[in-house]
Formats: sequence, C-alpha cells, structure tokens
Amino acid sequence: MSHHTSSGIKGLPENAYKELKEGEVYEPVMSPQKTYPEVTFWSVLWGLIMAVIFSAAAAYLGLKIGQVFEAAIPIAIIAVGLSALTKRKNALGENVIIQSIGAASGLIVAGTIFTIPALYILGLEAKFYQVFLSSLFGGILGILFLVPFRKYFVAEMHGKYPFPEATATTEVLVSGEKGGSSARLLLISGLIGGIYDFIIATFHWWGEVFTTRVFDYGTLLADKAKLVFKINVGSAVLGLGYIIGLKYASIICAGSFVGWFVIIPIINYFAPGITAPVGAGITKTIGQMNAEEIFRAYIRPIGIGGIAMAGIIGIIRSSKIIKSAFALAWKEITGKHKSTAGVLRTQKDIPMGVIVAVLLIVIIALFIFFQFGVVNNILYAVVALIIVTIIAFLFTTVAANAIAIVGTNPVSGMTLMTLIISSVILVSIGLRGDPGIISSMIIGGVVCTALSMAGGLITDLKIGYWLGSSPYKQQRWKFLGVLVSAVTVGFVIILLNKTYGFKGENALVAPQANAMAAVIGPMMSGQPAPWMLYAAGAFMSLILTMIGMPALAFSLGMFIPQELNTPILLGGIIAHFVSKRSKDEKLNSARRERGTLIASGFIAGGALMGVISALLRFAGVEEYYMHSFNKLLGFFGFNFTLEMWESAWQFELIALFALVCLCLYLIWDTMRAKAEE
Repeated sequence: MSHHTSSGIKGLPENAYKELKEGEVYEPVMSPQKTYPEVTFWSVLWGLIMAVIFSAAAAYLGLKIGQVFEAAIPIAIIAVGLSALTKRKNALGENVIIQSIGAASGLIVAGTIFTIPALYILGLEAKFYQVFLSSLFGGILGILFLVPFRKYFVAEMHGKYPFPEATATTEVLVSGEKGGSSARLLLISGLIGGIYDFIIATFHWWGEVFTTRVFDYGTLLADKAKLVFKINVGSAVLGLGYIIGLKYASIICAGSFVGWFVIIPIINYFAPGITAPVGAGITKTIGQMNAEEIFRAYIRPIGIGGIAMAGIIGIIRSSKIIKSAFALAWKEITGKHKSTAGVLRTQKDIPMGVIVAVLLIVIIALFIFFQFGVVNNILYAVVALIIVTIIAFLFTTVAANAIAIVGTNPVSGMTLMTLIISSVILVSIGLRGDPGIISSMIIGGVVCTALSMAGGLITDLKIGYWLGSSPYKQQRWKFLGVLVSAVTVGFVIILLNKTYGFKGENALVAPQANAMAAVIGPMMSGQPAPWMLYAAGAFMSLILTMIGMPALAFSLGMFIPQELNTPILLGGIIAHFVSKRSKDEKLNSARRERGTLIASGFIAGGALMGVISALLRFAGVEEYYMHSFNKLLGFFGFNFTLEMWESAWQFELIALFALVCLCLYLIWDTMRAKAEE
C-alpha cells in the first residue's frame, strides 16, 4: 500500500512499528527523494518561543511538584494546532523542527533542576554563569555524543525498540497533517485521557494511586510483612504501557516485583534481629521502616547499580558501532571519505569531521570554565574535565536505550552515580568541603544535562525517521534550542531561589535535588556510599545478561517506583490481548494500530492537562476550588471536607473502579477497528 496520495498524507506506512524483513526498506511519510519546507522562519521562531515558555514552565513545575513533564508532546500538539489555524500547506516538516527545537526545554530543565538547586539546599551559592554554562555545555555534549549512534538506534534497530514517547509524538504530528478519522480518534482519546487525569490532579474526585492498604488485611500485610501492591490509575501511564508492549512491560515489572515482593519481605523477615541502623546515611532500623522507606534505602541503590552495569555492558556490546564511528571520523578528517553527493537527505547527519571539531572546542571551553569559573586549580580542572567527558560519553547510549525501551530516562539514577564517582575521585586528589561540593554538583549538572539531551534527541531523530525529516537539520537546530533553554533555565532557577528558596517553610520541593544533596554532603565529609548495594545491582545485571534478559529494563523496574510500573504492565497486557484475539492477521494489525493511536491520545491528553493543572495550582485556583467545595459541603449539612475525603478508603476504591472503566474503554474502542482500515 502506498501512503502518498495526490491529496497529501495517508498516515504512517504499515511497517512503521514492525521489524523489517531481509531486503525490505522503510519508506517514510515524506519521500526522501523530494525536499520539503523544514527549517523556515516560521518553524524556527515558534520552536524558540516554545523553548522559552516550556523551559520556564518545566523548571517551575519540576521544582515545585518534582515532576518534569515531557515537553515534546504538548509542543507537537501546539505546532499542529498553529499550522491548522493558519492553514499552512505541507507543514509536517516544519512541525518536526518546531517540536525539535522546543523540546530542548524539558531536557535542559531536567538536567539542571536535578542538580543545581542542591547547592542552595546545602547553603552554597550558584552563580548565573555557572548554571547557564553547565546546562549549555551539557546540552551540546549530549548532541555531539549521540549523533554517531543515530543510524544504529533509529534505523538498524527499527521495530526492535518500542520508542513510546516518539510514537505518541509521531502519531500527533501525522494525524494533524492527515486529518480525518485518525485525527478525530486522537482528539477524542486525548480529551478522555486529559479530563480523566485533570479530575485526579485538580478536582480530587478519586485518588491517583490505589494501594492494598485500603483493606484491613492489606494494612496488616503492609505492617507485618511489608508487602504492599500499588498502581497509579492515571491515563498517561496506561497509554505508555500499551505502546511499550507486553515484552518490555513484563521485564520492567519483573524488576519491580523482585524488589517489592522478594527483597523487601526477606529484609523485613530478618529485621527483628537488627538493632542498629544499617547502611549509608540511614537513621532508622529496618523494623521501624515501612515498605516505601525500605525501597528508597535498599532497593533503589540496587537499581542504580544495575543501570550503571547495564550501561557498561551496553557499551561493550556496541563497541563495534563506536569503532565504526571513530573510523568514519578519522576518514573524514584525513580526507579519505567519499563525498556525500549521492546520499539521500534522510540519511545525512552532521559530518563526523564537524562533530570532532566542535567537540574539541567544547572540551577546551569546559576546561576554561572549570579552571576559572569553578575550581581555580589546573589539576582539579583537568580531572573534572576527564570525569565529565568519559561518563557523559559512556552513559549516552544508556540514556538512548532507556528512552527507546521505556520512554523515561533514568537521568537521576545515572547522575547520582556520576556524583558518587566524581566525589570519590575529587576527595582522593584532595578537593573536599564546599569547593568539592560545588565542583561535584557542576560536574553532575553537565553530565545530567548531556544524558537528558541524548535521550531526548534520540526521540527527535526517531520521529524524524518515521516522518522523513532531514536528520542533519534537526541536529543543527537543536543547538539553538539548547542555547535559548539554557539561558531561560538559568534565569528561572535564580529567580525561584530568590522568590521561594529551596529550604525551610514554603520552599520548593525539589525532590531530586534534595536526594543529590543528601548523597553529596556526607560523601564530601568522608562518609560512605552504599557500595555493597551498587555492587549487588551490578552483579544482578551481569547475571540477567548471562540468561539473555535485557538488564537495563529490569534495573529500571527496580529504580522506578512500583505504582508507575504496574500500570505499564496493565497497558502491555491490553496491547497483547487486543492484537492476538483474532485469527485474521490483518484485523489484529488494524486493532494494534488503532490502540496505538488511542494510547497516544491518552499520553498527549495527560501531558497537556498535567501542564494546565500545575499552572492552575500555581495561580491558586486549586486551593480556591477546594475551599469553595468544602463550603458547599458545609452548606448542605455534610460534616466532612475534601481533605477528609482524600484519606477515606472509598477515595482509592473509586480510583480502582475508574481505572477499570478506562481499561474497558481502551479495549472496547480498540476492538472496533476493521481489517480494511
């Protein structure tokens, strides 16, 4: 079936999400033989406006609520809306660029707010230029290190990785251009998912998480055996699970279940015999902790060790790609490389020669920054530079892999690892105390932003691959998005610190930065890290690799909280169920595709409404609503308030009921697909 018609675009080709057979070629939506408007005044201007708005919004919300929303999907929705309003023809290429430049915002924000506020929390100052330059250099490194891996992740692994985030964004862009029934389906499911998530976040009609503690025997199990089951009932996470599919969803959940239903109960079983607090920076005995505290203190570090080891294994496995990238760079620099005259525009990257040249400039600039802006000592500056370059390069593929599988980037875990490694090295060469903390945090900030950017860029390039954008244009203009976002984030963080602060009464929550501060403070004063747990995680990854299990997905499951993993499994089960029901392969395929569209709508609606409800919270609308609602209840003679409702057992039971209804809707609407669609 051809997907080019005289009237425009029909949608993604049939083999968009499938592995290609021998000799089969993927033909993107925009033909590689033609040129389309991509980088125009319109697309660059809107991309930059999005980068500014979403950097500010994401930084504020991330610090206030601890949730960094992915900017890619809301920006894609806005881009599609803008081109529809102004009736632009052939806007698909432009919309990819708007999304590509704008999405830099969320990535830079994640890198910065996980680390820099930790300095303020520890009572130190971060200057504007330090925040700005650490985000800028990190973002640039992320782009440079990822470009050589584009062909591998995007083209060679086609159909092998689910790319949930990229899938949802691509579906939004395609159905916006195509219009008709798929745009309608996306709109309806987006509204359902959005309103559903909005009711949870703003109106509090039912809970966000269902736990077995609702029942008496569940509470008993949670107290005595530390056994507890939790599921987030939001629509966006369910949609994510559907796109990830059963294979990876079950591996992620297996990691989660081993942590929650095997290790925590075993630790608890021996707890009565343990009279002193065990581990690094832990103040309670295991018997005094609840299941969640045991998870944070003992399971997450195992997950972090697992992620780090899975990364190292991944690097060893992809050493061929790394070698070929180096060989290509060498050929280009020495002029032995064939000209790129005959290469299709959809296969052109920024030339390796340029990447190496820019990389050298960035490395020199980073050295100057560390020497004169952070440590003022040649030895320390060189060591800091080496740490940043090596770790950022090694973990780039891990970030890309994680995004390709789960759609979430375990940046905070990898950054914690970076902080611990850099602290150990810096302390051993004599850099301690406050200067040591500032250096470690800025190193962490650069690495964190680089990894965040690498993960986001692979999403961008996958979207471009499906739609037929020119990768080198996406890569070039991403730099501009990084620059604008880094300036915005620098201002916003300093402003928020002056306005709210990060410590004390009414301060911003900044959960990730608080975790980093909790780790780095003790390390710089010579206290230990939980090395045994990291080692256990590392061995776990090795064993999983030996039996052929994807160690990264499993370790991610141990690192991500249980309530976010369980709905992913539920979504994966639904995807498996609807696409295997019929004996007719065509019908199964049509159902799977319709479901992907609905799931993308859930993710998009949830993402957009998450931004809106957070802005309402900022404007004080939510408090006003709760106050008015409580007054109304009192007026009708009810003697309970919304706050009391939130601690009632019915609050969570209704949440479970709402989730069942959402699943049934997803199954019902997906099963309506017809084979000839």
